[in-house]
Amino acid sequence: MKELDIKLNEHFEGKVVRKDLTKLVKGNAIVPTYVLEYLLGQYCATDDEETINQGLETVKNIISKHFVHRDEANLIKSTVREKGSHRIIDKVSVRLNDVKDQYEASFANLGLNRIPISSDVIKEHKKLLSSGVWCILTLAYYSSDEKGTVPWIIESIKPIQISNVDLEEYKNARAQFTTNEWMDVLMQSIGLNPDEFTQRSKLLQLTRLVPFVENNYNLIELGPKGTGKSHIFSELSPHGMLISGGEVSKAKLFVNNSTGEIGLVGYWDVVAYDEFAGKTKKSDRGLVDILKNYMANKFFSRGTQQYGASASMVFVGNTDHSVPYMLKHSDLFEALPKDYYDTAFLDRMHAYLPGWEVLKLRNEMFSSDYGFIVDYLAEILRELRKEDRTNEYSQFFELSNSITTRDKTAIEKTFAGLTKVIYPQGGFDENEARELLDFAIENRKRVKQQLEKMDETFLEQPVDFSYTIKSTGEVVNIETLEIIENGGGSIALNDEVVNSDVSDDTSVNVAPQPKSIELSGGQKIIRDNQSGISYDLLFGAYLVGATDVKVIDPYVRLPYQLRNFMEFAKLLSEKKDPDVEVKLHLVTANNEDYIEDAKEAFKQMQYSLEGIGIIFTYEFDDFIHDRSIILDNGWKVILGRGLDIWQKTGGWYDINEYLQEKRLCKACEVTFVKG
Repeated sequence: MKELDIKLNEHFEGKVVRKDLTKLVKGNAIVPTYVLEYLLGQYCATDDEETINQGLETVKNIISKHFVHRDEANLIKSTVREKGSHRIIDKVSVRLNDVKDQYEASFANLGLNRIPISSDVIKEHKKLLSSGVWCILTLAYYSSDEKGTVPWIIESIKPIQISNVDLEEYKNARAQFTTNEWMDVLMQSIGLNPDEFTQRSKLLQLTRLVPFVENNYNLIELGPKGTGKSHIFSELSPHGMLISGGEVSKAKLFVNNSTGEIGLVGYWDVVAYDEFAGKTKKSDRGLVDILKNYMANKFFSRGTQQYGASASMVFVGNTDHSVPYMLKHSDLFEALPKDYYDTAFLDRMHAYLPGWEVLKLRNEMFSSDYGFIVDYLAEILRELRKEDRTNEYSQFFELSNSITTRDKTAIEKTFAGLTKVIYPQGGFDENEARELLDFAIENRKRVKQQLEKMDETFLEQPVDFSYTIKSTGEVVNIETLEIIENGGGSIALNDEVVNSDVSDDTSVNVAPQPKSIELSGGQKIIRDNQSGISYDLLFGAYLVGATDVKVIDPYVRLPYQLRNFMEFAKLLSEKKDPDVEVKLHLVTANNEDYIEDAKEAFKQMQYSLEGIGIIFTYEFDDFIHDRSIILDNGWKVILGRGLDIWQKTGGWYDINEYLQEKRLCKACEVTFVKG
């Protein structure tokens, strides 16, 4: 067991579970993760292997005997009849039959409808009146000769969710973890392996939790398929409702005028529209108008009544084109249905998560380590909704006066939500607060930039998305990453600015460097998830004229690291004089697990590179830590991460494996020093 898992079990004993267990018990059951982990939490919330194995068998037995599969509904009904009563797990919804003046339950998988249920149960569990709640219940069968009598009786029923949590205990335990440890704990809790994600990628994932901790928070995420956009809203909390297909009526979402019955926003903390995008999708203009009012003011009107609610609204969907294409030819909202492609509606969005930055989920990206039982985490997040953190950033920073009230509210709510998720105990410092504020501003600025493209009236009052650091007086300007990547931004090196230019949907063309360029010392900063970066763009010009090159990088051993080094050698061959031989020497570290494979790889490199005029040598030094390129033309390039500046690609069949500019970067700094 790794150190973080041990620490998590120590401070949250009985509240964590190994995340691979869910897959082991799920089988063919179409049931949310929080239902399964509720059961695992009863029997497997421990690090004792024997207890886990026994608990697994118990949970498997419960699922096998009591979970209702639709194709086995008749068998379950027969079991209830023959036994007189039977415990089942099913999704239950309740409606009031005003003719008979009684509440009646419907079972999603069992197929039973209009089963009488006590009004006392409804008073205790009002959410049953919405679109359905997963429950553990005892269903009985009593035959009767009386005509019209329903033989089915609900003897007991309990929604599947933890009833009580101690928020102060949670906060005190959180204080025992570093920020990085805690973010990894949360990543593992939502089922993801933190080792496969950069800091920014973790923030993107954890921002999906903000609607669960922040009242009336409006979030949109558009991006490619397969990135898990809707997973959190359907699987990880009994307080979230995912509307499949993204289509819903005014009566279902807000209020049914004929019955006066409140809709989804009255019962759920989060209402998420799945598959929200699609230009041809039908939509109700009247619903959009009510949504606009609700998302702005927390109130909505139906008939003669005005209602208030605190449900956050989330919209997730797929984009039709790549980001470069959308930025050049349309905007980042282009895929939305016609009636939602409305600047007044979209201006209500507090944040636009760039779904195109989220990597498609691969097997190695899922966690098999320990994380919170998701139902426990869901209840904690719900408790945190009661707290107001919207002004906590102001102890360190002051937002620009040009930022409008709506923009400011959006930034504050995103910042507050992220602090509740990552720093529930408070106590963050200026640097930690700055990371979250930068991220919050960027996600609101993304909304505003697209609104300006859609409607020029938004340009009449330009907004400067900047802030001042109170401790230093420094003014910080924030730009969205896609604008930096795609021609609207730059990588600056003192007076030299190297731009990347996007010409079409499929290719990123780096502006050709002139044969003669005046080089200067300085620093280039690369952000997490930034693309459009190549070795040539970063330091290609500095290689020109060098005949003796020394690369110091302790990590050139794994296949992708060896690939990086060969790509550097290829660039060196392109920059050197064809008639001149160049010496290339690598100083790296290694260990017994990889050293023989590395030696064989380096031997093959020597034969290969000799044919293009590069004399390659290498040495092992296990005590090196610095990463740099030392050139005999007088320049030294200090590499913050060495040559390993990119995140993993999807493998041989991923085009990113072959195009450096298409790969997502890790955050790093490259410094140029004239010797």
